[in-house]
Parts: sequence; C-alpha cells; structure tokens
Amino acid sequence: MKQIKASDITALVERLCIEACCVITDDINNKFKSSLQAETSPLGKEILSTLIENARIAREERSPMCQDTGMTVVFVRMGQNVQIVGGFIEDAINQGVRQGYEKGYLRKSVVKDPIHRENTKDNTPAVIHYEIVPEDVFHITVSPKGFGSENKSALKMLTPSEGVEGVKRFVLETISAAGGNPCPPIIVGVGIGGTMEKAAYLSKKALLRPLDTQNLNPALADLEAELLTEINKLGIGPAGFGGITTALGVNILTYATHIAGLPVSVNIGCHATRHAEGEL
Repeated sequence: MKQIKASDITALVERLCIEACCVITDDINNKFKSSLQAETSPLGKEILSTLIENARIAREERSPMCQDTGMTVVFVRMGQNVQIVGGFIEDAINQGVRQGYEKGYLRKSVVKDPIHRENTKDNTPAVIHYEIVPEDVFHITVSPKGFGSENKSALKMLTPSEGVEGVKRFVLETISAAGGNPCPPIIVGVGIGGTMEKAAYLSKKALLRPLDTQNLNPALADLEAELLTEINKLGIGPAGFGGITTALGVNILTYATHIAGLPVSVNIGCHATRHAEGEL
C-alpha cells in the first residue's frame, strides 16, 4: 500500500496554488501567439500582445497574472489503495491553500457563508473533487477559478428531442450572453450527460484538457471544432472589443444519462484558465 504524508500534500498544494496563479500553461500561451497571427482586428492584436506580455512578466516575477486569484478548485486523482497518513486529506489540502495564498501574496476572495458573506481571510475552504482509480497514484490539479468567468457559466436540462442541435444552440447562446465579461479569449468547457451536478462537474473538468490535444471521440472532436468556429464568428473578440478570437478552444466531456434527459453545462474559463498539477 502506498502511503502519502498529509504534510507532503500541504506542501504540494501550496506550490501549485502559486504556480497556477503566476505561470500560464504552455498550451494557452502558444494559442495566444497563434491567435495573434490570425487575428484581423488591430485592437484585438494589441490586446493579445498585452496578454502575452502580461503572462511573461507574471512568470518571470512570480506575480499573479490577474488580481482575481479565484476560488481554489482542487481535483484529486487517487488510487484506491493509497493511504493518507499524518492527517486528514481535506485539512491538508486546505492548509496548502492557506499557505499558498499567504506566501504568494494572492488575493483572498472566499466568504464563509453565501448570505452573510464574511471573508475567511485565507481563501479556504477549497472546492475539492475526488476521482478514485485502481492504480497506486496520487495526482492533484489546482485550478483557481475567477468569478468573472464563473458567473457567466450556465446549465440547462434539455429534452432528448432537442439533440445535438439543442446543445449547440445552448452553448452559443451562453457565450453570446456572456459577451466580454469573462475576459476573452475564453476556453469553453462543455459537459453533456449524467445528472444536473454531473454535467456541471464535467464542464469544469473539461477546462483542464490541454488545447494542443484532440478529443479522442471523433464525433466530439468535430463538434468541438464546429462550436469553436461558430463562437469565433460572434465577433466578441479579445477583451470584448471585437475580432475573430473570442475563444481559444472548446473541450467537451460526456457521460451516460437517463432516457428522459439531456443535461448540458457550459463552464467558461477566462483567457488564463489557470491550473497547475503535480504528483506524490
């Protein structure tokens, strides 16, 4: 049985919180650069150039690339035989968030109660998702989620008769309504199937797939490409000032569902769609 120390989890989460907020992933940075070459709007080109420069400064100076350093979402992929020793896993993760946001001078944006709204002053608690797998693995992805983009995400319970056309219509309506608010160019995560909460989870997880990879399902790969083309025809453009680069990518995840349902969730990631990952 593989044993993981709670203190090591804390140290890893601390590091990943800072890295995710300060270092944009290579696939997104490369998409900025290729989009800069393709963009036809002069203002759009200027904004993309600024985003590239902002990412460089943030990486080199280890400064947050955006003032909204998000609510910390943590994805844990854990083998069923892995044992956590020396503490409770959720305490260890939240301590890592606490230390990372303090050490990295990251804005603390979490309130302990959605009604009374008193700031917890350490960005905890994190939102934690667990995936239990057969292998002896312990993998963590930290994804700080800003609410400029989160607030424009949406979920709809379609009827099966609405089919793929209904899915496409809902995705495009959601992005059109969002406009420039989620800090485009955006990344669009789409979850289809399961139940209401499963679709939402899938759409959030979809944002983590690198933009330089293709969906393994050919039909979904085609749907992603079609949606990306249609989204970029909306003309929202970088920062909402017009252009052909409204989205950098569309990632879709699906799951089995009920004969009477077609849940669809759209989770919008801002231009940074921050995340960092590591293993123990």
